[in-house]
Amino acid sequence: MDLKALQDDVLRISDIYAREHGIDRDRAIPGEDWALLKLQEELGELTAEHLRLSGRARGQPDAAKLADEATDLLGMLLIYCDRAGVDLEQAMQRKWLDWLK
Repeated sequence: MDLKALQDDVLRISDIYAREHGIDRDRAIPGEDWALLKLQEELGELTAEHLRLSGRARGQPDAAKLADEATDLLGMLLIYCDRAGVDLEQAMQRKWLDWLK
């Protein structure tokens, strides 16, 4: 899977979702504030599912829900990085993949 193509698809889907649900993502200044807050929200949801799966929170554990929340977190990270001007492919190469050289 190509990261840039994935990011482009996620951004298009985010635009559709915001339009259909009347979500104003640009009210905050700077604009990436919304994406950062949503990223934190999704991390909280992933954490809640992790706690349920590990028996440390009430509710029915659901591995599919954990995967869904991890996916939401990745999607919001892609949106945040676009709004913040972060080139994830370049940053990943510099920060992580250079260790393989």
